[in-house]
Amino acid sequence: QVQLVESGGGLVQPGGSLRLSCASSGSLFSAMSWYRQAPGKQREFVALITSGTFTTYAVSVKGRFTISRDNTRNTVYLQMNSLKPEDTAIYYCNRGAVPIESLTWGQGTQVTVSS
Repeated sequence: QVQLVESGGGLVQPGGSLRLSCASSGSLFSAMSWYRQAPGKQREFVALITSGTFTTYAVSVKGRFTISRDNTRNTVYLQMNSLKPEDTAIYYCNRGAVPIESLTWGQGTQVTVSS
């Protein structure tokens, strides 16, 4: 079973940037996504990338976040710019283009945006 390990989170001031990484123990799925869960809220979709490098984003992050993948390193990235306090959440990567309810989750990486 493929294991996904997220890293790169931390504390950043509003307007700052972070780059998250998601390393897979095996080959990446054809579609990979980033998700996030804020305190007291349901987990939500953030961004998706396909093997053909098609990308799509949640409205709340479009224009600020960029998803990318390196198939040679079995790693997916999320570049986050112009961060806002409402981006504070635990960020997870997982298989994309499947019902979120069908997924199992790793530890994620905490992102906190605060002054």
